[in-house]
Amino acid sequence: MTASKSSRARNARIGAQAGGARNAAKSGTTVKNGGTARGGGANRSGGADRSSGAGTATRDRNGRDQVRTGAARNGATARAPRTVEVRDEAAERGPAPWLQIATLVLALAGLGVSIYLTIAHFTESALAGCSESGLVNCTKVTTSPQSYVFGIPVAVLGLAFFVFAVAIMSPWAWQSARREVHLVRIASMVVGIGFVLYLIYAELFIIGSICLYCTSVHAITFVLFVLTAFAAAAWGLKPGRPWRLLPARQPD
Repeated sequence: MTASKSSRARNARIGAQAGGARNAAKSGTTVKNGGTARGGGANRSGGADRSSGAGTATRDRNGRDQVRTGAARNGATARAPRTVEVRDEAAERGPAPWLQIATLVLALAGLGVSIYLTIAHFTESALAGCSESGLVNCTKVTTSPQSYVFGIPVAVLGLAFFVFAVAIMSPWAWQSARREVHLVRIASMVVGIGFVLYLIYAELFIIGSICLYCTSVHAITFVLFVLTAFAAAAWGLKPGRPWRLLPARQPD
């Protein structure tokens, strides 16, 4: 009886120990699994954190790249060539300098002769160095009815013409950017050469004599007409140019 109780007690203790061991094993497994789960969660969270950090870093790099790109663009804009107003000297000068000077000198010469003829007309004095007989007869020409046009002495008309010619043949007029100036120049020369042709016809076919001073004025007018027509053909009716924009040179 006592042995049987002792055996049952031992069996009970062994069973209790085995159950505790199983419970401990189960608890350990759960804890381990939980730890694993928690570790896995931590790992996953860590992965997410790392991914988020990578995304943030990428965005930061993109932001910095954009800032750098914007700065580069701003720098490029700042370094871009600026435009300033300068004169295009080649286009602005108009016809060649020799033509501008030649026409001005011829206009001044014609003005000088016209002044002398006007003085001689009103003082009724003989023209110096001019013959008074034969084909060359200055007095006959300057006192003929043809020496007046519309009641105005031809010498006075010539004086007015060459005063205008000096102004219109000056370098300032040649370099003018206004088209009207060049149109008026060519128009005045056309009128002048037409009047000269009439005077030559009157001297040769109506008066029957010529005047050396008048002939010199006719020759000057003809040369001015030719040069003006040549300038219009070669450089156009607007050789002068206004200001225009050109890129400024950047320092090396």
